[in-house]
Amino acid sequence: MNRIDKKFFELKKRKKTALIAYITVGYPTLAVTEQLIIALSKAGVDMFELGMPFSDPLADGPIIQEASAYALKHHISLASVFSLTKHLRTKLEAPLLMMGYYNPILKQGLDNFSKNANQCGLDGIIIPDLPIEESSDLKKCLSQQGIH
Repeated sequence: MNRIDKKFFELKKRKKTALIAYITVGYPTLAVTEQLIIALSKAGVDMFELGMPFSDPLADGPIIQEASAYALKHHISLASVFSLTKHLRTKLEAPLLMMGYYNPILKQGLDNFSKNANQCGLDGIIIPDLPIEESSDLKKCLSQQGIH
């Protein structure tokens, strides 16, 4: 059972809803991103969406667009998200999901991306610009790695 499933099961038993926080990785720095996630976890956040900075974040509002632009200027990449996730995984058990756009994933290759996501400890992936009708190949690769 994936950490996301476990968390929702636990919350359902307690008749609670999930508090899920979104944070752009690398804004303002990777170190601050880590500190914020750990502090938010201690404060009761159940899951985290780790925003992968992207050059053209069409599904995001102006605040996240600005945070992404700032992070990109400071060389934050998909590899940075994986690295931070791997480091966070040693410090907390909360489900970690990556929210990002399809192009960097496709560029890395679906199998490679899925394996890297598993190795660093991601539990789920959210891709707002990938239509569900076109997601079967990635979904298959992620499922093989136990990632939602």
